Amino acid sequence: MLSKFTTAAVAATLSLAASATMAGADDYSFEPVNPEMKKGDDVTLAVRLTNKQTGKPVSDAVIFKTRVDMAPDGMAEMESPVTPLPSKEPGVYAFKTDLPMVGRYQLTLSAKVQGESETVTGKVIVKATK
Repeated sequence: MLSKFTTAAVAATLSLAASATMAGADDYSFEPVNPEMKKGDDVTLAVRLTNKQTGKPVSDAVIFKTRVDMAPDGMAEMESPVTPLPSKEPGVYAFKTDLPMVGRYQLTLSAKVQGESETVTGKVIVKATK
């Protein structure tokens, strides 16, 4: 027969295991490293991918889909090319793009995170200034 302490310990362990397996794409967020930058060509736009549960940066994600446009200002058709750059910091993903005019730009990303079956997606808004 199990003691009350043992039963509680087993229940706590099962609860932790269940919460670990229930982690999903919503447990991650992208945020801009610099929310404002000067407009121009060949601008470096960097984002940080963070695990919301731990607060730690997520390294080694595979970013497989990116798009930069001016959707926040009602001009989604104003799309710029996006080229990945090498990462200089764990959990930070950088891209070269053009921000040809002053305004708000949206970077849309899709990523595969190791150990996650779901695709992590995010939208990051940055502001281009003069």
